[in-house]
Amino acid sequence: MDLVDIIAEKKFLGQEFLTWLWWKSEERGGSVSLPGQGDISIVFEKHMLLEYGEGEANEKLICRGLQTELKEARTGMFIGKKLEQARIRLEQDQHEWSFTLAAGLMEFRNVRLPKTAASEEDAANRKEEMEGMILERLYLFEEIIRIMNDLFRIFLQIRIGSNWRDEVLKIRNWVSKSVASM
Repeated sequence: MDLVDIIAEKKFLGQEFLTWLWWKSEERGGSVSLPGQGDISIVFEKHMLLEYGEGEANEKLICRGLQTELKEARTGMFIGKKLEQARIRLEQDQHEWSFTLAAGLMEFRNVRLPKTAASEEDAANRKEEMEGMILERLYLFEEIIRIMNDLFRIFLQIRIGSNWRDEVLKIRNWVSKSVASM
């Protein structure tokens, strides 16, 4: 089995993670608890891509709108489509990130980092300022990857645990209630 086959075979994990994360983000009004770090805010917004089927029978559904208006995405999940990518806004402490997460490869796209203290004009004037800006941006990239890895680790612990069936039932109820209330 080559790498492409392995990725295709395990793609469902990323899709399940993204669905679980969307549910977790709405379970407590956008607040998700990270053990040892406190609460973070996660909002799914603007853009989602859902897929159904494989090969030539593969269908894609693009949903756009405000987070409360993602009716098509909820309906798509209700009829069996899988969440393939989503635009996410994440806040921790005073930092806010915005990015698209593609489930298949757990790939970050269109990452918007939190605003930094130094402006680019300041950095253009001094080499040390530029180096500081670069290091701060690197730190912010590493931080969002660490947070998402922590969330994925929590998901995997639940996914391989004995409570996964209960979690799936909660997610299905959430999807059903979302569609019924539209």
